Amino acid sequence: MLISILFESPQMFLIVVMALVYALTIHEFSHAAAATYLGDNTAKNNGRLNLNPMSHLDVFGTIMLLFAGFGWGKPVPVNIHNLRFRRWGDAIVSLAGPISNFISGIVFILIYNALAGVLPWDNLVFTFLFYLVFINFILGIFNLIPIPPLDGSHVLFAVLPDKYADFKRKLSINGPWILLVLIVLDRFAGINIFSRIFGFFIDAILKFL
Repeated sequence: MLISILFESPQMFLIVVMALVYALTIHEFSHAAAATYLGDNTAKNNGRLNLNPMSHLDVFGTIMLLFAGFGWGKPVPVNIHNLRFRRWGDAIVSLAGPISNFISGIVFILIYNALAGVLPWDNLVFTFLFYLVFINFILGIFNLIPIPPLDGSHVLFAVLPDKYADFKRKLSINGPWILLVLIVLDRFAGINIFSRIFGFFIDAILKFL
């Protein structure tokens, strides 16, 4: 759990927290920016169209992140009826979050490699950049899982034809519980579902660092 790092290495704890705060903030801001661009001002009117972390961090989600190893940011309010592209608008807004994390990760990889020949390898800047890359990619990949309330579910619902309306309704209701069970099993029962998913991408990321 993240909070344990605080007592082992306060410096490392601060680095990880700052990387998490950045990743969550850019993720939620991008949802708000995409919704505003597509014609819905709900997020803007609720003060979410900014890069202030305090606007995007959820108190309980942050506590869970520190003590349980998983958490979440404050969901961005979106009125899908105001969006252009009625069928695909919600999917576009949902994809904006993970895409912002992937773009951030790529940018930080480029910065990491650019500094490789300039700074000594034991410089904390490299540690910070590593976690920025790692956390942004993990957050982006995790949110693409097609289980509500994750962003991937909105994309799935947009792709599925209307004849699956009953399935979408049931998954919307039960999805959060399914996700919670999977997280608990993965975290405490050693099933390592998410570890296997993330492992492939992490190995690929490390090749660029």
